[in-house]
Amino acid sequence: MSTPHIAPHIVLRDVPPRARFALEQAGVHPLLAGLLAARGVRSAEDLDDDLRHMLPPDSLRGAAEAGVLLADAIDAGRRICIVADYDCDGATACALALRGLALLGAPRAQLAYVVPDRAVHGYGLTPAIVDLALQQRPALLVTVDNGIASLAGVAHARAHGLQVLVTDHHLPALEADAVVLPDANVIVNPNQPGCNFASKALAGVGVMFYVLLATRAVLRQRGRFDSAPQPRLDALLDLVALGTVADVVRLDANNRRLVAQGLKRIRQGRMQPGVAALFAVARREPARASAFDFGFALGPRINAAGRLADMTLGIECLSTDDLGRATELAAQLDAINRERREVEAGMREQAELTLAGLALDAAPPAVSLYDPGFHEGVVGIVAGRVKDSLHRPTFVFARGADGHLKGSGRSIPGFHLRDALDLVSKRQPGLLQRFGGHAMAAGATIDASGFEIFAAAFEQVAREGLDAATLTRTLCTDGPLALQWFNAETVALLDAQVWGQGFEAPVFCDEVQVLQQRLVADKHLKLRLQLVGGAPRDAIWFGHVDPLPDRVRLAYRLSLDHWNGQARVQMVVEAVQ
Repeated sequence: MSTPHIAPHIVLRDVPPRARFALEQAGVHPLLAGLLAARGVRSAEDLDDDLRHMLPPDSLRGAAEAGVLLADAIDAGRRICIVADYDCDGATACALALRGLALLGAPRAQLAYVVPDRAVHGYGLTPAIVDLALQQRPALLVTVDNGIASLAGVAHARAHGLQVLVTDHHLPALEADAVVLPDANVIVNPNQPGCNFASKALAGVGVMFYVLLATRAVLRQRGRFDSAPQPRLDALLDLVALGTVADVVRLDANNRRLVAQGLKRIRQGRMQPGVAALFAVARREPARASAFDFGFALGPRINAAGRLADMTLGIECLSTDDLGRATELAAQLDAINRERREVEAGMREQAELTLAGLALDAAPPAVSLYDPGFHEGVVGIVAGRVKDSLHRPTFVFARGADGHLKGSGRSIPGFHLRDALDLVSKRQPGLLQRFGGHAMAAGATIDASGFEIFAAAFEQVAREGLDAATLTRTLCTDGPLALQWFNAETVALLDAQVWGQGFEAPVFCDEVQVLQQRLVADKHLKLRLQLVGGAPRDAIWFGHVDPLPDRVRLAYRLSLDHWNGQARVQMVVEAVQ
């Protein structure tokens, strides 16, 4: 049995001819020129990933003030406690803060961190987390990847005499349709009112990186580096790249530069011991590192700790300088990730049973799922899987340790999930005990008796906000791939680029004849295909078991299949129409 699956409508990306011509004239590979032009690149200058083209730190509201706050704490030897989050963005941001502040002169003994337990503390800087942090005797709390909506937590910290620096990238809280900010000493968030920073898609780890740059600038002005080398913060860009890709933020030009620089360093063997250890347990080669490795190999292993165990494991792995210790922690994270897969598989099976009788032509505009056996740490992943299959905004709930239902949602383009939750909260006062997030992902906590009410209210908001066009799943492709580009050199060319959310990896589309097909491991369809005018090609459709007709229109990406010491180009099927 499998989840009902809405097949996508395959469409072709538009390629502006002038932009493609300009890129070709600038020396960009002809195939790559068309792919980049279709994704908004207009000149070769847009492809220059040198750090001097980064957006300047002084354009990020609050960064300069944060630099002063941190520089003062370092100069005075005050204890700093990082308040992390339990996902990969939060873990990398925490490790980045610990390493960066140490590079800037803060003694390690004066640095500490706390991270919430998903099942016990919930998300963000809650009063309970402040109480936990107080045990570290800090003078300054620094949130990473959280805090912008933590009104009570910040107030609790300030009431205990602590300074608070909030670094975050999520949307702030709303009260009576007005933005409400926490009473922190300084807030750094590109999505706070009045911030003109051009990259609103900066991840939490990216925000912290900019704060470190601003802190270094303050210390430099104070003469800290007059008689000592200035710390090289770019040595930490592997962490920035990993957290940015794993958090699935939009890879705008600034984020692509950060990720590209991190990848360059990893390919050169310059990375934190924990990052190297994670590449090893994932059986990936750092010399050929790609954004795909961050999103599908390293990121999930770190996230697994926050889902099923304690994100302290992930943070310790990324912050230790001991390669042996990092290797041991990476092995633990790998084992937890295997457990996560088993838990997820069971939840997906239960979701499939619930959705098995759903008629696709009558699918509701939004889906809400709950089962007493669901695990709180994996609801977001399952919501994403169901959303991908049905192309519907989806919320999945599990019962938390406190008895309340903790939900995680994933959305589709054209439906802002956080705004939808805000509307649900207005129509059903008191239903949502807390909620937050952004357009494509959000979380909510409701009373154990409120699931049916939530499901109905969420579906009604979606019914009003979604039309037939938005509910039609589309897959943008780059059209047919010329036969001359079916080679390993093309795969290497494409793999060397930075692709990701909002700058999707190339997907091609061709009419093919199916020559052979068979199942591999009872769950993947192995194919032998004939393109018009070309030689037979190998292809695989992961997670698909139904046979194909003799002739189909195929959407696919290129990859190298390594087997018995040989590397062969294969087509990885994304969809069939």
